[in-house]
Amino acid sequence: MSEQEKIRVKLEFDDVGLSSTLFGAQNSNLDAISKLSGVQINSRGNSLHLIADSHELIDPVAKSFSQLYSVLKSGKKVFPEDVEAAYKILCRNPAADLVKIFRDELFSVSSKKTISPRTLTQRAYFSAIRENDMVFSIGPAGTGKTYLAVAMAIYAYTRKEVKKIILTRPAVEAGEKLGFLPGDLVDKVNPYMRPLYDALYDMLDYAKVQDMIEENIIEIAPLAFMRGRTLSNAFVILDEAQNTTPEQMKMFITRLGFGSKAVITGDITQVDLPTNISSGLVVAKNILRNVEGISFVKFEDTDVVRHPLVSKIVRAYDSYECSGGKI
Repeated sequence: MSEQEKIRVKLEFDDVGLSSTLFGAQNSNLDAISKLSGVQINSRGNSLHLIADSHELIDPVAKSFSQLYSVLKSGKKVFPEDVEAAYKILCRNPAADLVKIFRDELFSVSSKKTISPRTLTQRAYFSAIRENDMVFSIGPAGTGKTYLAVAMAIYAYTRKEVKKIILTRPAVEAGEKLGFLPGDLVDKVNPYMRPLYDALYDMLDYAKVQDMIEENIIEIAPLAFMRGRTLSNAFVILDEAQNTTPEQMKMFITRLGFGSKAVITGDITQVDLPTNISSGLVVAKNILRNVEGISFVKFEDTDVVRHPLVSKIVRAYDSYECSGGKI
């Protein structure tokens, strides 16, 4: 394509300080997005000049900077990692509204815990759960997928949006055949449900959690126990969904009843199923990606909010596997 045929877009911003923040120190934000998108980005004073071979390349870049500028004008802070995340979000969902996503500063789950999203993807996750009845969150460990879903479930219950919270996981290690393990059902299931209990106990007092379980307000059970049910007026979370079979996934998502929300979380790089069985999460992602009312939120290693080493470890493993390495 000749220079004359290239697509050109000019963006102008009326505040010197905000445009400088948007562009980043020594135009670092512009350089990062240019490298990601393949769009040539030049700054002149308070304006940006974008040059690319097609509208498909240039549109998400233009939307990213225009919307992030509106976010800055609304008084919110925008960090360098937010700029890259915003571009990726708008590539996946051109209709995304970053101003709306940035509205979620914090909310009180209980007297014990106040939750604040720490990355732009977490903000988008909150927004997706608010606006959709079914949300799939996919990404590496440590990004808050399960923890934030539990927080939103408790929040929805305290606001009387649902009457019940249901937390479930596929017990792959036991093949969902728990009879050979010692103890009653609770004893058998607990080892596989521990991450869900940990999230609950971090947000609510121990006695409160136990009371809600006894009153059947909170139900924690293996995925096999969802079969044949209709889950109405409930906030339902399926954790570790990468370890469902396609049949199990279909069974679960078709349980959703009136007045309910479902959040499905998983990491498609950590599938524990036999090699001849497809992951239900991967299959659902391919089948349902364009279904209205269902939202997919993709977390990256930059969203890891555990120890800083965890993000580096995730990137190292990804790089190893991308180069053909086997684990």
